Amino acid sequence: MTLLSAPVELVPTGRRRLSGLPRFARRHPLVLIGGGLLALLIILALAAPFYAGDPVSMDPFKRLQPPSAEMWFGSDNLGRDVFARTIFGARISLMVGLISAACAALAGLLIGVIAGYNRSFDNVVMRVMDGLMSIPTILLAIALISLTGAGIGILIVAIAIPETPSVARLVRSVVLGVRERPYVEAALCGGARLPKVLWRHILPSTIPPLMVQSATVCASAILTEAALSFLGVGVPPELPSWGNMVASSRLYLAIAPMTLFAPGICLAVTVLAVNLLGDGLRDMFDPRAKRRR
Repeated sequence: MTLLSAPVELVPTGRRRLSGLPRFARRHPLVLIGGGLLALLIILALAAPFYAGDPVSMDPFKRLQPPSAEMWFGSDNLGRDVFARTIFGARISLMVGLISAACAALAGLLIGVIAGYNRSFDNVVMRVMDGLMSIPTILLAIALISLTGAGIGILIVAIAIPETPSVARLVRSVVLGVRERPYVEAALCGGARLPKVLWRHILPSTIPPLMVQSATVCASAILTEAALSFLGVGVPPELPSWGNMVASSRLYLAIAPMTLFAPGICLAVTVLAVNLLGDGLRDMFDPRAKRRR
């Protein structure tokens, strides 16, 4: 007896991967748009020395020049290339935002996991976190910078410390819900050690909300860095930063508007990209959104 079957078409792996990209874009457009914009900004910032020019050289004879083929965005009040300073300023903002978000996420994850599983530690540390959250981020950052001096490293620490309590409280709330799950209790009753339970059963549940919160912290850190630089207590004046560019150009808005619009628009686009990425991650990890699809 001969069994006849329809021929099976073998689809190459590369084609299957390509077909999955439009599907992912349709389901999660915000992740694709926000992640693509952020990746483009990072690539432009990293490649700045190869195409952007010199952001610190001054030429008094080229003060407040309009955009031209030599200086795409014109020059500022000291004759510096606004385009070069804007591109190099992206390095400062992205570095401060990403590193501050990473530091706040790691510190908040450690504090939140320990506080959510240890009640005695929870009562003490969460009150400290509540005290930090009651102080405005900019005021606390200004106080820390005033005590230690200006610098990029100090600026990152000054931004990461006020952002840590929000991450810690989020992780703690997740841990409080997960530790009562039957599989966690079964693992503990089966003789599993606490570090293994935390690593295998509790930490994976904190990663999705932690990623979403980290995007929010990154956007807030970029804005805080710009605000501190605008006030003159952030990045040193000799370094190009979107905040100090806006501060030094606000008096020349009528004469050379690009000196203010260029860093302002780049700052808005960067924060928009991070927020879109965070909203897309939230929708992607939301089980209710998955059921609606």
